[in-house]
Amino acid sequence: MIWSIGLYRGSSPLTLAPPPDVTNPVIVREHITDVRTTFVADPFMVRESDEWVLFFEVLNSDTRRGEIGVATSRDATAWHYKGIALREPFHLSYPCVFRWEDEYYMVPETLGLQCIQIYRAVQFPMRWERFTSIIPGTFADPTIFRHDGRWWMFACNRPRNHDQVCLFHAADLRGPWVEHPGNPLVSGDPRRARPAGRVTQWNGGLLRFAQDCVPEYGTHVRAFEIMELTPETYREREIPESPLLSPGATWNQSGMHHIDPHQLPDGQWIACVDGYETRWFD
Repeated sequence: MIWSIGLYRGSSPLTLAPPPDVTNPVIVREHITDVRTTFVADPFMVRESDEWVLFFEVLNSDTRRGEIGVATSRDATAWHYKGIALREPFHLSYPCVFRWEDEYYMVPETLGLQCIQIYRAVQFPMRWERFTSIIPGTFADPTIFRHDGRWWMFACNRPRNHDQVCLFHAADLRGPWVEHPGNPLVSGDPRRARPAGRVTQWNGGLLRFAQDCVPEYGTHVRAFEIMELTPETYREREIPESPLLSPGATWNQSGMHHIDPHQLPDGQWIACVDGYETRWFD
């Protein structure tokens, strides 16, 4: 599978599409200059000063492990690759990056560490350190967000099956993190369990994105409106516009499995997304 990263735009996070003035994909494996790369995927971006900073998985062809790469852009269209910002002796992916109290943090997927690990930027965006380990276990695509004065996190605890998602919460970023009594929120359903990008505020509520892994891993991205979220309860519904992302005609002809939407000052929305075509080579 050859994954690449693209840019979508729209009037809302529910109407995103390839813009006519952008040639997708905007980042491909050939843009990575410091390691031999099989693919790039799982993009998350933040706005820092007058530029966008994009974090994404770089699959190292020599080690077969994911590393976290960085690119920057003034307009979110033309990107400049800066290099690998985080490398560990285990696989990294899904670099969910966010800002809190004037510091940047990242929660990547760290399956090999056997826990969910938070990193903190020592020198943003290229230097990171381990900040704290928060939840023991093997979890894919941990997705952290802030709501009603608490921290929340979705994570897939059956990463080989893609069919189960759990929820955790904490009053403080360091924890203690508490398992939601409704866990697993989704079980036995690979169409709507595994997280697919940042939880997004929209229309006074929250949207959760999930990978549709039927008929195979990473085919579509579905969207769910969170109707109720408390330490005791959880309820969601799939929105009528779902799935938001589906296979296209070229670079994403086999599937799409990630979205990170952001609202612009003029009210429009942009999102970094990924997609793949089925080719197998190094």
